[in-house]
Amino acid sequence: MKESPSGLNIELLEKIAYRLNSITHPTRIGIIELLLEKEKLSVTEIHTQLKMEQAVASNHLKILKQSGVLASRRDGKKIIYSVKAKALKNIIDTVTRCNNA
Repeated sequence: MKESPSGLNIELLEKIAYRLNSITHPTRIGIIELLLEKEKLSVTEIHTQLKMEQAVASNHLKILKQSGVLASRRDGKKIIYSVKAKALKNIIDTVTRCNNA
């Protein structure tokens, strides 16, 4: 475990920054909000509801999954996505409130 001179856990801070950075794209925020509302969706359902190309949706889903924001499971030929950390809703809501202040 790497620590800074002040005793901060650098590895943990890097992991948090990576995860937060992965959700800072408007499309990814839309995907997260949709999944928070619907709970579980396939890539087809996501790209259809957000009116975007499937390849674009898949790329954003990959980034969110790699950063640990989303979970996925195979259901036959489909991959079903869900939000791993429901607390992300609190982050999105907080940023929205800050924007409205």
